[in-house]
Amino acid sequence: MRLPNRGRPAEVHDDSPAQFAQAVHSASASPRDKAPGASRDPRTVPRFPGSFQSLLQLFFADRLRAQLGASPHTIAAYRDTFRLLLQFASKNFRRAPSQLRTEDIDAPFLGKFLEHLELARGNGARTRNNRLAALHAFFRYVAVSEPGLALHCQRVLTIPSKRYDRGPVAFLTETEAAALVAAPNPKTWIGKRDRTLLLVAVQTGLRNSEITSLRCQDVELGAGAHVRCLGKGRKMRCTPLRPDVIKVLREWMSQQGGKPEDPVFPSSNGGRLSADGLQQLVARHIAAARKCCPSLASKTVTPHTLRHGAAMAMLRRGVDLSVIALWLGHESTETTQMYLHADMQLKERALARASPSGLKPARFRPKDALLAFLESL
Repeated sequence: MRLPNRGRPAEVHDDSPAQFAQAVHSASASPRDKAPGASRDPRTVPRFPGSFQSLLQLFFADRLRAQLGASPHTIAAYRDTFRLLLQFASKNFRRAPSQLRTEDIDAPFLGKFLEHLELARGNGARTRNNRLAALHAFFRYVAVSEPGLALHCQRVLTIPSKRYDRGPVAFLTETEAAALVAAPNPKTWIGKRDRTLLLVAVQTGLRNSEITSLRCQDVELGAGAHVRCLGKGRKMRCTPLRPDVIKVLREWMSQQGGKPEDPVFPSSNGGRLSADGLQQLVARHIAAARKCCPSLASKTVTPHTLRHGAAMAMLRRGVDLSVIALWLGHESTETTQMYLHADMQLKERALARASPSGLKPARFRPKDALLAFLESL
């Protein structure tokens, strides 16, 4: 009796690479239609069972979107990971991405890919670990969908996350934040937008995506003025506004006169401000603020640095750590504790309250010259 060749790769049909790229890169394809309550065997759902192409398509369309309901941010992060992986694999194997096999993407190859991210692309350990988390999620799905590849997936899942040094949190003092907010030119449209955006970011501590996603309907300037945002973990929270921020924001929004669904801080073409655009905005005005605030010259400032500055300002005013965690939308106060380590003034106040040890400083007396000579031999 002739046994089937289990080592033979699954047959690859003539799906065009354009269709595959569209499904992976945009991850916008709707889940496959299925009758309510109907069961389906994961081995029969892909058009080409066992192929890397079909497994990756189903991972995005079926697993992430239909089953887990992953957020657009999660899908975009996973998409970017596999976009980099496919480019690296295609170059190494000299095959089109749609012609790759799951067996090609093994643990040693993924180790080379992670090394490529750090050395060639200059990514840090955190970015490397985020990419690895996306790969682990995919191969856990493959292990369930294709039991024959379970051992292959198990080897991939043993790749550990990389440890890294945790430096102090970089933040802006109130003087530095004021210099940054004053940097834009208020006589131009872009200058007014940038000053309002920076003022809101410094006071509220919103994340980058929360700032750029703010819509006109998310801003309440009446009694109990606040901004609403859908933060990390899909948690809706409201952040109150100071009177000076309310005044500037009201003037900006009345000048814009946008619709409720329009962004509060649009780009020059009227659309939503991109993450790169926000980073360039902050970098441009930090360069101008350094001229009047020399302490900024030694700091690397990103949009997320403004969030740290808002947290440190509240901590120095004696706001409880749990309130700061609620304000920032942290899942746990353990995340907020990093600001305790960054505040040197808090440590100095604690040191001033400490009782002296009572030990008197002793005068240093050098050893005898002859004994010192003998000990040096």
